[in-house]
Amino acid sequence: MDKKYDVVIIGAGVAGLYAALNFDEDISVLMLSKRELTLSNSSLAQGGVAAVLDKNNDNYKLHIADTLIAGKFKNNLSAVEKLVTEGPSDVLRLSRIGVEFDTESTGELSKTLEAGHSRHRIVHHKDSTGKAIVDTLIGAVSRKPNVTVAENSLVYEIDKVEGGFCLDILRDGEISQVGACYVLIATGGIGRIYKYTTNSAISTGDGIALAHLLGAKISHLSRIQFHPTAFAAAKDRERFLISEAVRGEGAVYLNCRGERFAFDYDPRGELAPRDVVSDAVIRESIKTGSEDFYLDITSKDADFIKNRFPMIYARCLEEGVDMTKDKIPVFPCQHYLMGGISVGLNAQTTVEGLYAAGECTHTGVHGANRLASNSLLEALVYSRTAAENMTEKIRKFGRPELKNIPEPRTTEGKPLPVGIRTEIREIMQDAYFVLPKPEKYQTSFERVDEIVNDLVTGSYELTPDYVEARSAAICAGIILDELREGINL
Repeated sequence: MDKKYDVVIIGAGVAGLYAALNFDEDISVLMLSKRELTLSNSSLAQGGVAAVLDKNNDNYKLHIADTLIAGKFKNNLSAVEKLVTEGPSDVLRLSRIGVEFDTESTGELSKTLEAGHSRHRIVHHKDSTGKAIVDTLIGAVSRKPNVTVAENSLVYEIDKVEGGFCLDILRDGEISQVGACYVLIATGGIGRIYKYTTNSAISTGDGIALAHLLGAKISHLSRIQFHPTAFAAAKDRERFLISEAVRGEGAVYLNCRGERFAFDYDPRGELAPRDVVSDAVIRESIKTGSEDFYLDITSKDADFIKNRFPMIYARCLEEGVDMTKDKIPVFPCQHYLMGGISVGLNAQTTVEGLYAAGECTHTGVHGANRLASNSLLEALVYSRTAAENMTEKIRKFGRPELKNIPEPRTTEGKPLPVGIRTEIREIMQDAYFVLPKPEKYQTSFERVDEIVNDLVTGSYELTPDYVEARSAAICAGIILDELREGINL
């Protein structure tokens, strides 16, 4: 074993970074980033962070109610209460450490409205809130002497050993082994198991697969959110998001005939929760026989649009669309995961000493559908909680010696067959998109299960492509297994 740490954090988005920030300087922490630090789903988050900061016009009960309504009342109420009541202090802490949230002329934090919220409570940095938070947290973590950051480091195996954990890491074709008393998984979502997603290239479900292989409980992985407004003219697999906040600021959703249609499906119209709007779009697509849909915010002042949504405006221009004058082509695609590694209110999994935070988890906060801008809040609250709980255990139980360390596997093996990940994406896109096809669950599961068994037992060359293919297959298999077994979504 190369080195032992008190804590190893796998993942460097908001959850991983904020957790690292919350450890005292006498606790040694290693934070592993699969690629460069700036590449994460957190950095892509546009809208903002939902928090009750104005008690004169908002309150916890309203935020809790909005979250439960969006989640179809399948949320864990205790988890929601923790999120809503503790979250505001974490948001204010971000402001204190340097996140430049937009402010009013009075100096008060600006708050916008997004779909599903009954009050203006989303604080933001223009339309690139995630990047502003991630960049600030990277700077803050870099100044902590007890935190070591390793980029381009892919964990391919975690072993539970006496006294803690042993992690096998692949970096530049070389294997290293580190030990830890505690491990926090904060690896984000699974978007890359779909043909089109708003997620970054790293989102292959690695942390969920690792936890599953370690024996941790995975819950409701089939609770997948499809965002109704991804930019649809792009041919890339990764489609950039047209934020919920664009509709919150007055954009209307139009069909191929230039007609508003959302109110035909729900009285909340364009501001209904994401799953409701996505469902309406697909049904309208079937009705009209067209996948041509648009967001139109041209009724707003051009300067307001450019100042409020500078990143979206610039990205649309790159695609030849001026959103101050043109309708924005949009269509639903995979966006977020509400299920994942099952954790309690202390962010601990069912494996002793293993914690998880962020999108890779199932806290129960989101229920069957995530309310807009609750995701960054969840990452903050539960990653801080994980750090606090691990710290408490280190203080109480000390740092036991690690024993029975296994030998790492060799990198040698047969080459990975071409097209495995493409096949998984096509299976998932066909069987389980916005309007699922239950008749395809069984055969889809059987094929993915074959792929999983082959990848796990097939002695393939250890490469990042292999690890990501294995992760994607395991996650797809769990999702399809839940669906065919009729697990309540």
